[in-house]
Amino acid sequence: MLRNGLCLALLVCTTVVRADDWPQWMGPVRDNVWRETGLVETLPASPKYVWRIPVAGGYSGPAVAKGKVYVTDYVTADNVKIDNFDRNKSTGMERIQCFDEKNGMPLWSKQQPETYSISYPAGPRSTPLVHEGKVYAQGAEGQLACLHADSGDVIWLKNLKTEYNTKAALWGYASQPLIDGNKLIVIAGGDGSHCVALNKETGAEIWRNGTATEQGYSPPLIIKQAGIRQLVLCSPDAVYAVDPETGKELWSQEYKGDNGSIIMTPIQSGNYLFVAGFNGRNMMLELATDKPGAKTLWRDDKKLAFSPVNVQPFLMNEFVYGMDQGGELRCCQIPSGKIEWSTPKPLSERKQGSGTVFLVRANETDKFWMFAESGDLIIGQLSPKGFTELSRTHVIDPSNNAFGRDVVWCAPAFANKRMYVRNDKELVCIDLAK
Repeated sequence: MLRNGLCLALLVCTTVVRADDWPQWMGPVRDNVWRETGLVETLPASPKYVWRIPVAGGYSGPAVAKGKVYVTDYVTADNVKIDNFDRNKSTGMERIQCFDEKNGMPLWSKQQPETYSISYPAGPRSTPLVHEGKVYAQGAEGQLACLHADSGDVIWLKNLKTEYNTKAALWGYASQPLIDGNKLIVIAGGDGSHCVALNKETGAEIWRNGTATEQGYSPPLIIKQAGIRQLVLCSPDAVYAVDPETGKELWSQEYKGDNGSIIMTPIQSGNYLFVAGFNGRNMMLELATDKPGAKTLWRDDKKLAFSPVNVQPFLMNEFVYGMDQGGELRCCQIPSGKIEWSTPKPLSERKQGSGTVFLVRANETDKFWMFAESGDLIIGQLSPKGFTELSRTHVIDPSNNAFGRDVVWCAPAFANKRMYVRNDKELVCIDLAK
């Protein structure tokens, strides 16, 4: 996401990660860049499946680390292909499963009963996080688990709703926990505990900070600005930064999220920070350079930038690319927010509300691996001049529905010259080697 991926690696990773693994949301250094080479330049008409295995429902992406693939799902007999804005209850078993990366053979599975009272209740949202022999899994209703990555044995469990006297947001716990040193940083919710830092080994609380009307869904981000590390957090009420070691607030700017919805991780470009959410709630912050601080340059201007709802935007050379909630792929300039172009492609010929296309940059080029909600994998080029489709193939069928159409809303993983992606019925592994 940042222009210099190696800089981001130093900020969020404390150990060396295999460059060809995908052990967490957005990849090894959480920047949505696949740095492997020797990959196909044109997608075949029929994908080369290495293996296909059954799974149950969920929106969470897979994680790939040290020869294993991890995925979470929800096993239930209830109808969970609904919007469920009334928060009616469904019952089932929330699972984390581990498979052999080479052949898809199951290695272990852990499950526990879970009652959902969230909208779009198909299953978990957060990608497992694999780190130093442990896997951290966050369920849609706030169950947080630390397991041995090899065996699935439980190291510690924490129920965020019980621990912090809160309830799940309307669309569930969907933020992505972040490892920083000895800490696991989590969006929890509750009075004074919007964000908490836990000891990654024991689950014990190190610090807590913030109160918000609802958790929101935005994953935390660590930046270096004004000479110090700052943990940037988003809630439906504010965008703010804290000291990642102590949780002490450094600065805060008001944000007014509609329906409690703020989903993207902020994007930093130089001294600017872009944040946006549902219904045109966007803002551009200018970060102070002499001491921690921020000021708002513009906000809530529907003629500028875009409103991402399902997909993390991507920053490349001071331009941000991403899907607007109206169903268009857009390019906008930082810091002005000026929209350079919009197109309903690569998803369709016309706009579709909450249209979803996941963007992963191919190494340090202008080419991207794009996974559309239709189940298509696309190789495309992005520049301030426009989008060009180079190649396309269908890899998995949509198995859920939203806004009257069939969708698959899952961020894929790319590792070892392969793509891993799931719907509500199966997890597939596709060979993309040249």
